[in-house]
Amino acid sequence: MRESDWWRSAVIYQVYIRSFADGDGDGIGDIAGLRSRLDHLADLGVDALWINPWYPSPLADAGYDVADYRAIEPRFGTLSDAEALVREAHERGMRVILDIVPNHTSSQHAWFQEALAAGPGSAARERYLFRDEPNDWKAMFGGSAWTQVPDGQWYLHLFDVEQPDLNWENPEVRADFEQTLRFWFDRGVDGFRIDVANSLIKEQGLPDVGDKGHHDPGPHPHWDRDEVHEIYQDWRRIADSYDPPKVFVAEAWVPEADRFARYLRADELHTAFNFDFLKAPWRAPALRESVERTLREHAVVGAPATWVLSNHDVARHMSRLARDPGAEIGTSLDSLLGVPADLELGLRRARAAALLILALPGGAYVYQGDELGLPEVEDLPEAVLDDPTWRRSGHTERGRDGCRVPIPWSGDSAPFGFGPGEGQPWLPQPDWFVRFTAEREDKDPDSMLNLYRTALRIRRAEPALGDGPLTWLDVSPGALGFVRDPGFALLLNIDAEPFALPEGAEVVLTSAPLTDAGELPRDTAAWIRV
Repeated sequence: MRESDWWRSAVIYQVYIRSFADGDGDGIGDIAGLRSRLDHLADLGVDALWINPWYPSPLADAGYDVADYRAIEPRFGTLSDAEALVREAHERGMRVILDIVPNHTSSQHAWFQEALAAGPGSAARERYLFRDEPNDWKAMFGGSAWTQVPDGQWYLHLFDVEQPDLNWENPEVRADFEQTLRFWFDRGVDGFRIDVANSLIKEQGLPDVGDKGHHDPGPHPHWDRDEVHEIYQDWRRIADSYDPPKVFVAEAWVPEADRFARYLRADELHTAFNFDFLKAPWRAPALRESVERTLREHAVVGAPATWVLSNHDVARHMSRLARDPGAEIGTSLDSLLGVPADLELGLRRARAAALLILALPGGAYVYQGDELGLPEVEDLPEAVLDDPTWRRSGHTERGRDGCRVPIPWSGDSAPFGFGPGEGQPWLPQPDWFVRFTAEREDKDPDSMLNLYRTALRIRRAEPALGDGPLTWLDVSPGALGFVRDPGFALLLNIDAEPFALPEGAEVVLTSAPLTDAGELPRDTAAWIRV
């Protein structure tokens, strides 16, 4: 594989910067904290970091309300800090991917403030979507997608009221984002993750949506419009003008396989998040069906698949896997509440799931704390909840804060080494985090941290892993098995009786011990050579 194609097999670590590490003791994660923990990530063995938005922001939606795309939020550091981070990550063999939020800005962005002051019919308002009357569109965080301003006009915000949508039919908007890409590429950044990449273009006239859901198949007035691909073709030309070329990964919630694949054509984006797999229940048939569907739809355009178990928008998979897969839970914390959990079982399944995603063809994402086996914090006090979903739902949906609690690094009590001194982080850490500190797991050869380290070391050295083909094995019902050539296989027992490994197989790594008879027990994965 060419060095410039690193992204086809990369394992990328997601840094939710507010909650990763605090360098100055103010309780908020920052660039200084991240720089101080780069050796942890290098030792883990990841290929790149994806950093959630670090731009100036009121943090109404955790930084996805951007006030300036070409600067750093002062609470996180300075532009020179960011440049140093990129340089130091590169020195350790890791690339850096930033988040870009093209659908909307913060309401504090200079453009939006200018639009409010300029009034109806102004050029400043043409950068956004102002109308004299609202339509029936709903915001993703609850309530109407329209807010009225004092002069009587309404502006569109598909997410929070503080996130006005940009007008991507306006050439000035397109030119400004192209300038932003170059600004960061020129500073050594290796690529961008594109937030809600399928949402930029809205249907002319902004017609009512009726009863059509956000992610229902078929034409939609503000999701997955055909014209959005022109934007990404322009972006790809910019990325390809660098040596080595820069890369893009899309967050694109597109239910139809053929339309999803269009984002990954050779002249558009490189990869996209695989939400279908993330949502699949812990059942062998469901997982196999999702893997097959994913590989099939990516093969159409020659793009590699990606695999992810958790991120900053969903409940941590260790807690989802702790529930009965037949309980029909979703990916949100609210869907878990009230469903009995067995966290030891969840941890066992999470260990097996890690070996599964790291053996599948393509790349993989690790959300910060996955390598520690962190569960969701399900009982944060209501007074500290920060997610706009909590506010806009009338305090009926707890939202995403439970997966964003700051990482425990060391010690026996909060703040668990998150920052210097005893200052408490922006979200409180539970006492039971003591069992999941990186310091404690580093010393335990059987910890989740050391499982990830071992698996990533093997993956990097093993020519069969990463991008490439997969051949399914005939295994017991309730199990999965496949071969990656040359001669490397994964076996995963989900709910079958313990079974023997193939005769003559060499065990490379298991997520849990084999039985005394050398068989693979339930909720256990094995990497073997055959």
